[in-house]
Amino acid sequence: MSAADQDMVANGSAARGGTVDRLVEHLRDGIINSRYAPGQRLIEADLTREMGVSRGPLREAFRRLAAEGLLEIVPNRGAFVRRLSFREMTELFQIRTALEALAVRSAALAIDEDGNRARFEAAIAPIWNEAPRLSGAAYHEENRLFHQAIFDICGNIQLTELARQLQLPLIMLQLSGVMTGDMYADSVLEHREIAQAILNGDPDASEKALRRHLDRAAKIVEDMPRTIFRS
Repeated sequence: MSAADQDMVANGSAARGGTVDRLVEHLRDGIINSRYAPGQRLIEADLTREMGVSRGPLREAFRRLAAEGLLEIVPNRGAFVRRLSFREMTELFQIRTALEALAVRSAALAIDEDGNRARFEAAIAPIWNEAPRLSGAAYHEENRLFHQAIFDICGNIQLTELARQLQLPLIMLQLSGVMTGDMYADSVLEHREIAQAILNGDPDASEKALRRHLDRAAKIVEDMPRTIFRS
């Protein structure tokens, strides 16, 4: 193969890779921000037309998102936004509580190190907004940023990576069907309590507030109709 041919192949691979990256980002954002619902089938024909791409890059994007746990690819049926079973949700909350309890304690102890206080305050600024949370999508983004901010300053890279693999946005999306304005308001108040304990450098109070918050969320899961879950 000539040098020119090699350049053409390399350029083509780079272009395809960029297209796949763009598709992954678009679809991930759509899942996290509720444009695609748990259990929804993603129609290839619609997406190729909407995004102006061929099926090859789209299917590669599906495979990547399936590897992240956001999609489920069913043979002969296509790609679906992953819907968790009741057991999966329950077990994930148990794991998440254990991991985030460690993270919140570490965050409180490290709040005055390496500019953590300023970074944490900037990341969680939306929780102090007094406006009612009327949009599920907007609240879920606020919630994601809040919990991510805790892991970002906890100082434990492996813990942060494990939390990322739990796919918190997917868990919250499945909760969105039963969340009410009062529930959003309660969560915001709990976020403020957790944040204040971290800012006070109090690991015990931080963990207690975090556990109360997640225990309430787990109780919401317990009370959800079983038809919401994957069988």
